[in-house]
Amino acid sequence: MGCTMEKLSLSGKNILITGASSGIGKSVAVLASHFGAKIALVGRNEDTLYETQKDLEGDGHLVFKYDLNDLDGIPDFVRNVANKIGPISGLVHSAGFHITKPLRIMQPADFQELLNVNVVAAMALAKGVRHKKVRAENLSIVFLSSVMGMVGQPGVSAYSASKGAIVTLTKSLALELASENTRVNCIAPGVVMTEMAEKLHALQTDEQVQNLSDMHPLGFGEPEDVAYAAHYLLSPASRWVTGSTMVVDGGYTAA
Repeated sequence: MGCTMEKLSLSGKNILITGASSGIGKSVAVLASHFGAKIALVGRNEDTLYETQKDLEGDGHLVFKYDLNDLDGIPDFVRNVANKIGPISGLVHSAGFHITKPLRIMQPADFQELLNVNVVAAMALAKGVRHKKVRAENLSIVFLSSVMGMVGQPGVSAYSASKGAIVTLTKSLALELASENTRVNCIAPGVVMTEMAEKLHALQTDEQVQNLSDMHPLGFGEPEDVAYAAHYLLSPASRWVTGSTMVVDGGYTAA
């Protein structure tokens, strides 16, 4: 048992988490701190980041306000984080953007905004964190994809395309960075009851929400369900896992 717990420990690891003010990102931060990690909390809302910080165990956790739409500045920003918190052992890119628009009203600007935050920012974060003066000896990168990157659904073509791009980005970066002792994986959740999901459900009828729930044999997920998967991928227990997509969807894609 001692050996097992050691493999799941994040003690001594510094982990950068985007979208850490709420939802999945916040849950990953809380869980990682419980297992001994020191967390760099990244997001646009400084007040909510400090609220997350209060929920973390241990000390040494730092808050960093940053807008990921500033794509060119991301690598320098990551180096600044490492200078303050220490070499980075883990990156979780949980920040994301979602829109539901049918093709007839979709505009190129809508598509580009999704790609910038969901995909281009992911690449820029990976570029920043893999720098030899930034990364720890062993680095684990975890991206957030979605089941919508694996299956289709009307009205979310741009979002699906961005999350599908994360799956293939993960595979290519895993091969490119393996020689640097860096692992790259992603998680594809189904519908998780975050603030963003609740806002989307508010725009739907009760019947539509129930129909969507029925598509998940185990029902909707909670942020903690995804956080446990991220913890595994960040921990030494997953030392032989890279280039993979871990589906955490309550059975949505099993149908």
